[in-house]
Amino acid sequence: MASSDGTETRSMRLNIGPSHPAMHGVIRLITELEGERVLRVEAEIGYLHRAFEKKCEDSTWNQAIPYTDRLNYVSPLINNFGYCAAVEKLMGIEVPERAGYIRVLMSEISRITDHLTCIGATAMELGAMTAFLYLMKAREYLYDIVERVTGARLTVSYGRIGGVKADLPEGLDRDLPGTLDAVAREIGEVDRLLTRNRIFVDRMRDVGVLSRQDALGYSITGPVGRASGVDYDVRRDFPYFVYDRVDFEVPLGERGDTYDRYLVRMEEMRQSMRIIRQCLCRLPGGPVRAEGKGNVVESPELVDRAKRGRTEGLVGIECTVPPTLRGAERGRYDRVMAREKRAALPVKADTYANIEGLMNHFMLVMDGHGVRPPAGDAYFAVEGANGELGFFVVSDGTDRPCRVRVRPPCFFAMAGLHKMLEGGLVADIVPAFGSINMIAGELDR
Repeated sequence: MASSDGTETRSMRLNIGPSHPAMHGVIRLITELEGERVLRVEAEIGYLHRAFEKKCEDSTWNQAIPYTDRLNYVSPLINNFGYCAAVEKLMGIEVPERAGYIRVLMSEISRITDHLTCIGATAMELGAMTAFLYLMKAREYLYDIVERVTGARLTVSYGRIGGVKADLPEGLDRDLPGTLDAVAREIGEVDRLLTRNRIFVDRMRDVGVLSRQDALGYSITGPVGRASGVDYDVRRDFPYFVYDRVDFEVPLGERGDTYDRYLVRMEEMRQSMRIIRQCLCRLPGGPVRAEGKGNVVESPELVDRAKRGRTEGLVGIECTVPPTLRGAERGRYDRVMAREKRAALPVKADTYANIEGLMNHFMLVMDGHGVRPPAGDAYFAVEGANGELGFFVVSDGTDRPCRVRVRPPCFFAMAGLHKMLEGGLVADIVPAFGSINMIAGELDR
């Protein structure tokens, strides 16, 4: 293009990623630039495609649960529960009330860890390393809780069709409020560091603007959509589990820029802590000690005696369990798993101590048997950390899904990314991209 003085200017095409640090090795942005101004952006995805949906179709209904951990691996518990709820809808299973509260409690812990990671990483990429350290410290507090409950920190596989793997450990109701107080302190430190920091505000305000119309046009939900004024939250508009029994507010933005997305996530973390505290107060039927009355055996001894056929006197006993199964004893199991032999594995004491439990266990794990939902399909949506996370499952009546389809919320935000970047500056790409919280495991599946 020739200017008035006769000089010629041409745009330049520049690859940003996948090896760029801010692209995390999983996204390639093909940009067309005129100087520092971004004219066009094309996002290339698929660098972390793991064939999640096809692998689920090659696995049994229960074997698919660990795969859901790897979708949004920063908030895996929400993925677990969303998938299990879709299968439960297909089978007509209603989970126990306590399991519903546990699912909500653990989902909100996951949501906080996800938002902490998003804000911390975005701040770090802008040079705010101190804020990143505060938020990672807060995340460690919550990961310690997750580890106590599930036995793992990241790949938890805690959800089960019909409920959850095990009850909450003893003492959690006493320790969790203190943990939430510590997390709130760290969030408060970051609030004081960033929210009115001139450098941070200048880098975020009026950057990566997404209009409400564009957010609706691209079906963008979650914090990105709400920052643009889209007043939609699955937890409130289509309540599931026990979300209709807790009080919380849904924060909305005004400008739809990167700064509003930061503010929305900060407020959502406070609302999540509010929900967790309500769940703790209303949790029905708290953990109880097994009433063994002296008739308690160690789990290795129980298994050894069962293998040798020495099962006399084992019916009705209680056994100790390793940390990964603690909370799954007979005295607690009915509180967190539906009484549904079609889907719920029996407690280990029943599996090893009586023939009915052993047969039930075998029928749920043997190839060609297992969980067998009736032929049909079901869709169930939960509010993931990035927005509406939906699972569409199709059954042909066998022990393996005929079809599993996921609605990954950050996929739609990535589709609208070019709207946020075009017309802005090269320097704005990093904060705008960070603010949509792209998780490649969820995006590519």
